[in-house]
Amino acid sequence: MNISSEEYKELTELVHKRSGLFFEENKLYFLERRLQNRMTVTNCETVKDYLRLVKYDVRGTELDAFVDSLTTNETYFYRELPQLMSFVQGALPLIMEQKKKSGIRNIKIWSAACSRGCEPYTIAMLLKEYVPDIDSWHVQIIGTDISNTVLRDCRQAVYSDRFLKDVPPLVKMKYFTKTEDNDWSLNKEIKNMVQFSHLNLVDRTKMRTMAGYDFIFCRNVLIYFDEPSSKQVVSMFYDSLSKGGFIFLGHSESVARLSAAFQIVRLNNSLVYQKS
Repeated sequence: MNISSEEYKELTELVHKRSGLFFEENKLYFLERRLQNRMTVTNCETVKDYLRLVKYDVRGTELDAFVDSLTTNETYFYRELPQLMSFVQGALPLIMEQKKKSGIRNIKIWSAACSRGCEPYTIAMLLKEYVPDIDSWHVQIIGTDISNTVLRDCRQAVYSDRFLKDVPPLVKMKYFTKTEDNDWSLNKEIKNMVQFSHLNLVDRTKMRTMAGYDFIFCRNVLIYFDEPSSKQVVSMFYDSLSKGGFIFLGHSESVARLSAAFQIVRLNNSLVYQKS
């Protein structure tokens, strides 16, 4: 398969407009391999044929499938644990104490771009492990992703050993069961704490429905967006947070260069961003 620079530019612009994902020219080989797979599935003989299919697909089904194939789903349980501990031992107690004073006992947590569900499920396990009275609270944990493929994996909640490499042995024994295929099935108690739904972070209309969150986790996601898309997403996150709510990003990401609306807070040696 040969893709011209013009075709590459046209295809990446379609992807960017649809998803916010930004691909520079050095990603040509990566994109070509995914494109070849989709062309085989759709019986397109040339890139020109595939572009025509995508552009005239009114519902955008094939473009969504192509975007799905491009998403990076590197994930595992207990990833970047120090930052997670800054949430459960630092930010969470602050929010819970404020709510108790107001007679409120609900917590809303959003794992944006949740991939295969390891992050929101980890958050659920941490709540069970570190918050003694968590069962007396109404907790909503929402995981969203642009990929319907990984969302199916989230709901099945069956994982191979590599996803559990950082899970403490006692936690593994408590919340997972070995399957006949030597995978690990998450128990119903944790599964029932998390709901999953499809969401494109650059879809302004759907993003406006995400409101009233106390915590947003969007770790190692904005690195795949260009600056205008990142600024748009961060602005929408700000609107989605309740006053005093926190956003957690990956260590290589920063809200500060994208928005001046957040206050930088150090909790347990981790930098987090709070809506003032």
